[in-house]
Amino acid sequence: MTLHKTAADCAQELPGAELGHPFGDDWEVFKVRGKVFMLMTDVPGRPVVILKSDPGEALALREHNSHITPGYHRELVTESYRLVVAHLPRARQPVDPHTYAGGTRASR
Repeated sequence: MTLHKTAADCAQELPGAELGHPFGDDWEVFKVRGKVFMLMTDVPGRPVVILKSDPGEALALREHNSHITPGYHRELVTESYRLVVAHLPRARQPVDPHTYAGGTRASR
């Protein structure tokens, strides 16, 4: 499975996630309630997935992982989504970002 397919499959399972192409066909942009949590594109020769991350965690990931496997990206996609949802007004949050673990829908 490719990096983009793995990340997109994970994102599409998240409650309220929507795919759009506001920057053209070369960019896949996933949003929750209008807020971006993942972008995907290709740079010459390789796929790129851009995710939000807690700054401390992002630093640790860069220091300890020269390669991130598709399976690990699933966790990063969900964490990116949770960070965006956490900053939405509570009434607009499709899930509780503090308890949502992905794969299981939390009710609100």
